[in-house]
Amino acid sequence: MSRIGKMPIPLPASVKATLQGDVLWIEGPKGKLNQKVPSSLSLEMDKNQILVKASSTEKTVRALHGLIRSLVANMVVGTTSGFEKVMVIEGTGYRGAVLEKKLNLQLGFSHPVALDIPKEIEVSVEKQTQITIKGSDKQQVGEWAAKLRAIKPPEPYKGKGVRYKNEVIKKKVGKAAIKQAG
Repeated sequence: MSRIGKMPIPLPASVKATLQGDVLWIEGPKGKLNQKVPSSLSLEMDKNQILVKASSTEKTVRALHGLIRSLVANMVVGTTSGFEKVMVIEGTGYRGAVLEKKLNLQLGFSHPVALDIPKEIEVSVEKQTQITIKGSDKQQVGEWAAKLRAIKPPEPYKGKGVRYKNEVIKKKVGKAAIKQAG
């Protein structure tokens, strides 16, 4: 049995959970999310908690046990408080702006980069160099932040590019510093 899978998922008063066949629907103030539950697992729902139960002790079932419990817990958190990723743009002349459901970025390319913002996600730009991505689906917020970072990942010499707010970039020593030392 999975240690994570055994833990009950508390349901706040503002969240409503319904099971329709093998699909669990979680509805809260920030939105409505769903998750398909494999047939090897079952859900026990009370008014204030959800418990994920495994039907066997096979390796794949044990792996799914913890995964489904984590996904359902993330759905509950997402529909109540939501998820947020903050990105930082570093570099001279690098900046971003939101215009008509598109994120326009100037990242040192010969052309500006325009990204369509999905309707489930909120994107805001503060100070032209700080982008905040908010949404109720943790996977979608993280995936969109990774897509944004992949456009211009931070380079190791000056740190120019798009990075997560708390990400630490290990900077390399340049050629000039190596010649002086040797």
